[in-house]
Amino acid sequence: MNPRFPTLLLAVCLLFGCGEPDSQASATDAAAETNVATPVAAPTKLPDTVRVRLETEQGPILLELNAKHAPVTVANFIAYVDQGRFDGTTFYRAAPTKGAPERGFIQGGIRRNYRLMLPPIAHEPTSKTGIRHEAGAISMARSETGAGAMGDFFILTAAMPQMDAKGDEHGYAAFGRVIEGMDVVRRILAAPTVANAGRGAMRGQMLEKPVRIVSARRVESQVQ
Repeated sequence: MNPRFPTLLLAVCLLFGCGEPDSQASATDAAAETNVATPVAAPTKLPDTVRVRLETEQGPILLELNAKHAPVTVANFIAYVDQGRFDGTTFYRAAPTKGAPERGFIQGGIRRNYRLMLPPIAHEPTSKTGIRHEAGAISMARSETGAGAMGDFFILTAAMPQMDAKGDEHGYAAFGRVIEGMDVVRRILAAPTVANAGRGAMRGQMLEKPVRIVSARRVESQVQ
């Protein structure tokens, strides 16, 4: 294990604002487990696009990930998938935009569980990848201090260009899109939240009943 990993975890978890864009991200708000996961190497070679099926309690969500333009971010996500680290986790946050509740994002993943964490990765901004925060985009939650993402992610129901990199603002790392299951995403976004749960920008955005991610698996791409 990288001897710096526990220190990096502490820094990230103290300021793990995993997304404080406009709608407004600063995840996560869960108690951390005590055992740090042993890092396992990510896949060394991936095709240009990789599809992942998230089976959730609300229905399936099919993702198409852009490994050609966001290789580090996609390899990290696939490592969590292939090692079963997303199985049994949840979508725990719904962040609708004020005045336009159909617009916003949902957030899910390991929720700072030390048992599931892999080391943080290098940030791949939209200015480098060209993958924008458009409707249906999937992006990585990360610390506002600039530390790389780990195992929490969010999915947008509408374009949010404020999450893209601009000038000195590094933004968030979009790395793919939903190609089936946006109805599931919208259903989760509309689910009831707890008014006084969560801290900071997350207050009032924690789902009353988090939606379980039953499994996350790679699937064979089909010719469109």
